[in-house]
Amino acid sequence: MAEVDLAVDPAVAERVFGDRLPLARRYAEHLVTSGVERGLIGPREAPRIWDRHVLNCAVVAELLPEGARLVDVGSGAGLPGIPLALARPDLQVALVEPLARRVDWLDEVVADLGLDVRVDRGRVEDPAVRRRWEGADVVTARAVAPLHRLAGWALPLLRTGGRLLAVKGASAADEVARDAVAVRRLGGGDAEIVRCGTGTVDPPTTVVVVERVRGTGRPARRDRR
Repeated sequence: MAEVDLAVDPAVAERVFGDRLPLARRYAEHLVTSGVERGLIGPREAPRIWDRHVLNCAVVAELLPEGARLVDVGSGAGLPGIPLALARPDLQVALVEPLARRVDWLDEVVADLGLDVRVDRGRVEDPAVRRRWEGADVVTARAVAPLHRLAGWALPLLRTGGRLLAVKGASAADEVARDAVAVRRLGGGDAEIVRCGTGTVDPPTTVVVVERVRGTGRPARRDRR
């Protein structure tokens, strides 16, 4: 596997990943080699794989409670789920992805890194997938869908009081305003925009946070590992 130079201060990456920095570096190598070859990452992304992808996702860890059960929906190349699992080994992480070729790649990468991470092929709107992962503390997503659609998929997976963390871009505020009514109708609270990684990534990562405020009346299932 090709060597990938850190495009950021190594001290910054070490602050985020600690003694798991070698694993984070190996994950970056997977992204810019087989990830590009198999169409999970665009070839132009390789020079900025750390600041735009790996660190950009890992800094979301500052929003996660200790030992959280996290479901990453539409995981694709494992973003943000794998960087979060690397930065926070206390987390219980599941990567849910519908496309077989992406699932195969995720299985290979998770095995190579030796991570205790589940990979599940499926669509989060499918009842069987919901049954497997409902009761999560956190659902994450990056570049998956507009907020109203994402909330419809993610909120049923969360326990009451759990939170959707949607990594968004510059249009986050417009999206929050546009979809506020739909999100509340789906059982979510008022969305909050949070900037993560100030002083670590530039610009900081924009995250839309939505808490599930209404439940279904069914007990949350806490552990399927």
